[in-house]
Amino acid sequence: MSETPHNNIESTLVENRLFEPSSNMVASAAISGMGGYNALCQEAADDFEGFWAKRAKQHLHWSKPFTKVLDESNAPFYTWFDDGELNASVNCLDRHMGTPTEHKTAIIFEADDGQVTKVSYRDLLTRVAKFANVLKAQGVQSGERVMIYMPMTIEGVVAMQACARIGATHSVVFGGFSAKALQERAIDIGAVAIVTANYQMRGGKELPLKAIVDEAMALGGCDAIHTVIVYQRTQTAVNMVAGRDYFMHDLEAVASEQCEPEMVNAEHPLFVLYTSGSTGKPKGVQHATAGYLLWAKMTMEWTFDLKDSDVFWCTADIGWITGHTYVAYGPLAAGATQIVFEGVPTFPNAGRFWQVIERHKATIFYTAPTAIRSLIKASTSDESVHPKNSDLTSLRIIGSVGEPINPEAWMWYHRHVGGERCPIVDTFWQTETGGHMITPLPGATTLVPGSCTLPLPGIMASIVDEAGHDLPHGAGGLLVVKRPWPSMIRNIWGDSARFKKSYFPDELGGTTYLAGDGAVRSEERGYFRITGRIDDVLNVSGHRMGTMEIESALVAHTDLVAEAAVVGRPDDLTGEAIVAFVVLKGARPEGEEAQRIAKILRDWVGKEIGPIAKPKEVRFGDNLPKTRSGKIMRRLLRNLANGEAITQDISTLENPAILDQLLKPL
Repeated sequence: MSETPHNNIESTLVENRLFEPSSNMVASAAISGMGGYNALCQEAADDFEGFWAKRAKQHLHWSKPFTKVLDESNAPFYTWFDDGELNASVNCLDRHMGTPTEHKTAIIFEADDGQVTKVSYRDLLTRVAKFANVLKAQGVQSGERVMIYMPMTIEGVVAMQACARIGATHSVVFGGFSAKALQERAIDIGAVAIVTANYQMRGGKELPLKAIVDEAMALGGCDAIHTVIVYQRTQTAVNMVAGRDYFMHDLEAVASEQCEPEMVNAEHPLFVLYTSGSTGKPKGVQHATAGYLLWAKMTMEWTFDLKDSDVFWCTADIGWITGHTYVAYGPLAAGATQIVFEGVPTFPNAGRFWQVIERHKATIFYTAPTAIRSLIKASTSDESVHPKNSDLTSLRIIGSVGEPINPEAWMWYHRHVGGERCPIVDTFWQTETGGHMITPLPGATTLVPGSCTLPLPGIMASIVDEAGHDLPHGAGGLLVVKRPWPSMIRNIWGDSARFKKSYFPDELGGTTYLAGDGAVRSEERGYFRITGRIDDVLNVSGHRMGTMEIESALVAHTDLVAEAAVVGRPDDLTGEAIVAFVVLKGARPEGEEAQRIAKILRDWVGKEIGPIAKPKEVRFGDNLPKTRSGKIMRRLLRNLANGEAITQDISTLENPAILDQLLKPL
């Protein structure tokens, strides 16, 4: 990468440093130069349906070819290729049989303790077929839903692929979520089975999974679940309920290695993944088989410029959309060799990521800004874990995902991990979009630190005002996508009205996708920069959580809490930090007592939702700032959380003196 010099004056709003793609990268890339990018964009503009049809035929194996491309007759419930049939597992595994990829390494698994296991595409197909037969033997049928609550292991990927093979819709829940979160999702989706593990290993510690499943089942409402399959990750015993609970290895021991795949309609729900919404109830984001898989494969090849020789490593957990698209589906559909890593970046030391890259000669590395920022901090205080101590010369492309990356973290990543030669693909996308939407292309795009640059070909992104009118470059507004695309969300499971209201509001015409993020385009290049959420959804370490969900958890501590309000504030490490303003049922605590109760409440939220949802800060008041009509003035709480002076009119406040109580952290 070559840097265009500038005057070293940097602003958080205007970033002037430019990094051109190297001539070698331009020459070898799948999308070569801006000429290649512009040609694809023009092709999509000239014949939108033809553009997508060509790629669906090129990238996917169909058992029944489609004749229809896009159906907009029931907008915004768009369908793609909906008279075609296929199977996702076939497109990830069977398609490689009889080709050189059959014996290529599919997964290099590095466990928490450093042990390495490798499986070929042939091996992986055998394992998926066996587990698919296990699910069928337990009565799981096509169209039914299976919960997956697993650690980052080969078995987690196998479980997802096996569901796809038999036409069951999977719903993966991140292994850090609580029993209550698991129970709510299992009820909403109508799950008939759960695949889990006895424990997961993180940072040298055994953390329970099966016990949390048991707790979720005991909460009630999960009567449809007739089977719990347990992967024995560790040797520690767990409670097993006769007639319901089975060890994976016992069932697989008697399962056939051949499983005929279930061909499904292109619009068949491949998975439902829950993401937080501003109303408190998690949204089950429903994705269709063909459109999702098409974009997963295309973006692997476009964004990461994937070559047959690459060793790809996405550090995301399969519990998040990034782990779905860029671990469980995209790399396998593209025939890549990938690293699956069980552990955490700081165990046994904060040099673990760099050591994994060196050990396995990773060529493409894809991680979150939160991880980057934490490792910057670690290497500043302990030089022994600095990336310079590992050989990272195998890397050729590095990426960022989950939230915007601030320019200085981008520069550190560029210098110390990418060796000032690797393009950084700073990808913007969402659970709802299924794959990358706005991102640099390594052989085409001039990079600007902190900018996700330009939409991928076929993605008609724009910035509009609240009435849906296009805004000029330089003006901030709402990020929207004006035309449907194949990998888009199809529905919110069981709640079509919420789907339309959340993503296709009438104010924007009812057919324009509202991303829920604010953005601005640079005046010179038209590059996009994401400015943050426009609703009450927080983005902590790349994980989205609704403020209402956290507030509900706090108020559920009925012995202590009378009222609570939650806002986010910028945080150097996690991108956004949770700040909770709490009114107790008793007197407002101070000093050590306030610290003690704050810890109780943080732990409570961790138990109710999961550790990621713990407030970083808790502040206590006799009341919350409210208007005379009783509405909490959240903008004032955001000012307080950010340490900003309150300059707006507060004459409508019922109790302005409350602001002084809430002003300072504990």
